Amino acid sequence: MQNKQVYYGLPKKVIFCKKTLMSNQKPNSTIEFTHNKNSKKDTLLFDKKGISESWYYSRLKKKINYKNREKKLLKLLEKHRGKYGKYDCIVPGSGGKDSGYAAHILKFKYGMNPLLVTWPPILYTSYGYKNFKNWISNGKFKSISAKRDEYTMKILTKLSIINLLHPFQTFILGQKIFAVKMSIKYKIPLVFYGEHEAEHGSLPLADNYESLRKKSFFTFKNLDKLHLGGVPIKKLETDYSLKKKNLDIFLPPSESSLENFPLEVHYLGYYLKWTPQETFYYAVDNCGFLPRPFRTQGTYSKYNSIDDKIDDLHYYTTYIKFGVGRATYDVSQELRNDHLTINEGKKLIKKYDGEFPDRYFNEIMKYLNINKTFFYQLCNKFRSPHLWKRKKDGWYLRHTANKDGTDD
Repeated sequence: MQNKQVYYGLPKKVIFCKKTLMSNQKPNSTIEFTHNKNSKKDTLLFDKKGISESWYYSRLKKKINYKNREKKLLKLLEKHRGKYGKYDCIVPGSGGKDSGYAAHILKFKYGMNPLLVTWPPILYTSYGYKNFKNWISNGKFKSISAKRDEYTMKILTKLSIINLLHPFQTFILGQKIFAVKMSIKYKIPLVFYGEHEAEHGSLPLADNYESLRKKSFFTFKNLDKLHLGGVPIKKLETDYSLKKKNLDIFLPPSESSLENFPLEVHYLGYYLKWTPQETFYYAVDNCGFLPRPFRTQGTYSKYNSIDDKIDDLHYYTTYIKFGVGRATYDVSQELRNDHLTINEGKKLIKKYDGEFPDRYFNEIMKYLNINKTFFYQLCNKFRSPHLWKRKKDGWYLRHTANKDGTDD
């Protein structure tokens, strides 16, 4: 094992959580606009017993007094209610179950008037677009959607695949920064996201005890240090002929732009008990949300991250780079919520993890003008040798949650 090269700064030894089956190779959320091919990943932390931080938080979550948390929420809402004209707060989203739940409950239970702010998917699914329209019409909301230059979007997405094998970077960028920009533009300083990333172990455990999102995720100090698609901003202009005015929408606001603006970006999941299955049922009942009409490739579910055709490819690339596929993410979440047994989780991972998402693959490659053979070769280039072993008939994981890897 010591002789196997390790990419991305991942842990050399592969460990699977005894309680959630998640791997210690799972990367934490990163600041996307500084991400380049030399970036090193912080990953999910484990204790000496082989148990992950995300499991421990799922146990602590059961002891949280959500009545007290709700009182804090009511205080926060009262502080902002009716202070900024027509709208009291901003809820970012594209019509998924979580944004649907957040906007609806803020309006109809807590009497707020949210403005919906959407960074549209790269390639909407038909059912995702219906959910988006239903989200707005069912709640009688007003919404703003980002208007991006199509050519710039394509080039940045293509570069993020070629340089980082990260097809979802342009979407994640917009999700994290566009609502903040609209908050500044319309002088509505209260922004609500849904579930905290730290709950999944995507950030340090301690972050779960704060309701606010760290400003480092959506502001910058030095433009020269920013990258999109793994390429410095100036190089995008000189080498790829992208115009600064078209790149601006992908870039975060500067720290200085917030000096005299009391921005507060909160996680609603800090104040309200957030269970994905429950937000799904709520969104179905109240927001016109509908699951996919078929199983999502790479997993067994139908209702998580279904807005964008590139979603499925994104999870496939996490499987290539980190050995963590979409089924593992879903299983881990359901184990933390006590909706599965370990044995059920292992079977689901065995059956679905790493399944190639061919449903929209040809369309995506055509849209981005990427040769399919080139994409397959690129995937092989991004496989870390400490995770993957090549045999005559293909590539195999060295270690798996089912203990049936080539080196287990």
